[in-house]
Amino acid sequence: MEVERVRSFNRTVTERVGALQDSYLASDRTLGADRVLWEIGDGSDLRALRNRLNLDSGYLSRLIGALQAEGLVETAPGADKRVREVRLTEAGRAERVLLDRRSDELAAALLAPLSSAQRERLVDAMDTVERLLTAGLVEIAEEDPASADAQFCLRAYYAELDERFDDGFEPGRTLPSDDAVLLIARLRGEPVGCGAIKIAESSIKRMWVSPTARGLGLGRRLLSELEQRSRTGIARLETNRNLTEAIALYRAAGYVEVEPFNDEPYAHHWFQKAL
Repeated sequence: MEVERVRSFNRTVTERVGALQDSYLASDRTLGADRVLWEIGDGSDLRALRNRLNLDSGYLSRLIGALQAEGLVETAPGADKRVREVRLTEAGRAERVLLDRRSDELAAALLAPLSSAQRERLVDAMDTVERLLTAGLVEIAEEDPASADAQFCLRAYYAELDERFDDGFEPGRTLPSDDAVLLIARLRGEPVGCGAIKIAESSIKRMWVSPTARGLGLGRRLLSELEQRSRTGIARLETNRNLTEAIALYRAAGYVEVEPFNDEPYAHHWFQKAL
């Protein structure tokens, strides 16, 4: 039943926005080509564009080739010589402005037949659908702590702790997690969260979610992924009193406060959960 409802929704949306037409928004191009043109914006390297749109490299190359043939884009070697960059030409920038105007007109046409209350319900529902579909795009995998994405997440995590803790945060003072398994969450290829677990102790550490990915349920999902790697039947963690959102997450996930089980200098609360 749920699958059929999703399929029905997909059919309605593709019909209503004109995705079934050979020419999207009267541009003589498909929806895919117009979306690529719009996403290029002020310029992008092809690898980032492919990751952002989750496109097959061969298909993206064909779309870029077609846009080049129209004189709308141009490619050149990027700063990293292994990756080419694509930019809009003057004609491409003018076409993007036209696409923006026609997209606004299409959105207005979707809303026009509805009452004020119906428009509000539709837009609110769209916000919810977008958020949930975006949550489904997040991928979580184990990562080498020395990788560039892992170091990016850890630096962002430490910076946030330094800003929120009463007396700041110094990474050298906190208990080490060198022997932990580290998970990295990525959204459209970009790192947006991390978490680690010290397998021998079933101790969860370094939980962080980027502000750009909050509200997607990613914290709960990372926590669940880490719990699955416990080998002791329990999960333990400690946290600082200023991390109120984290404390609420742990309690909602079934963690109960216990006596301190380590000497983490930045901790005020210690939690444990039977798995």
